[in-house]
Amino acid sequence: MASENPTSSEYIAHHLSNLTFGKHPVEGWSFAGGEKAAEMGFWAINVDTMFFSILTGLFFIWLFKKVADSVVVGVPNNLQNFVEVVIEFVQDNVKSIFHHNNPTIAPLALTVFVWIFLMNLLKLIPVDFIPFIAGEMGIPYWKIVPTTDINATLGMSFSVFFLIVYYSIKVKGVKGFAAELSLMPLGKYFIPFNLFLELVNLLAKPVSLGLRLFGNMYAGEIIFILIALLPFWVQWVLSVPWAIFHILVIVLQAFIFMVLTIVYMAMAHDEHDH
Repeated sequence: MASENPTSSEYIAHHLSNLTFGKHPVEGWSFAGGEKAAEMGFWAINVDTMFFSILTGLFFIWLFKKVADSVVVGVPNNLQNFVEVVIEFVQDNVKSIFHHNNPTIAPLALTVFVWIFLMNLLKLIPVDFIPFIAGEMGIPYWKIVPTTDINATLGMSFSVFFLIVYYSIKVKGVKGFAAELSLMPLGKYFIPFNLFLELVNLLAKPVSLGLRLFGNMYAGEIIFILIALLPFWVQWVLSVPWAIFHILVIVLQAFIFMVLTIVYMAMAHDEHDH
């Protein structure tokens, strides 16, 4: 950190700051955090968010491929059992919500659930452990939980949004999708009002999807940081039950994101009479 004995506010601000790469108005292209990162503008990249999101994504691919390559018909090992349980769990949710023929939805739901779960799981690493190692390596900022970065959660949610629009046009056609936006819910005599309502509803889906995940993960991160500011013995008393409780939050938020993604995909495939 910038000082050896930071104040509580400096400590919190440091742990909530990303390592950002971008073009600073004074220093040019550089790495920064905190206020300098904010001055880099929209096109700056949070390097730590990208690193850990890609790392967890690659781990997900490697783990499931490893199981797929070594699958056995007889008595499976514990890892295969676990992966099969996860896949069956996702498939059951897809079958109960999505009643159309699209082989992409189940893999999409599985990817969303496992990837977000793995990113959320990084929150259980002690808040000072990775930043301390990064600091020893000369990296001043290193935030490890991608889902506490609103850029990551909105990036995922708007990816879902683009899929909603894509499948709405693919299934219903441009005219069908336009009619759905302009003629519902009040009919052809209220097209401007219908269009306003439906566009707000459409845009609210990715915004709420991303903000929900970000808000819950960010709040949990702040609680962990506040606990780390307390005396050592108090940290142990509070951090263990909070971490146990947060395991539920980690799984629940990944599950909610997955379920809403399936629901939105089902809505994009549903055709209505206008």
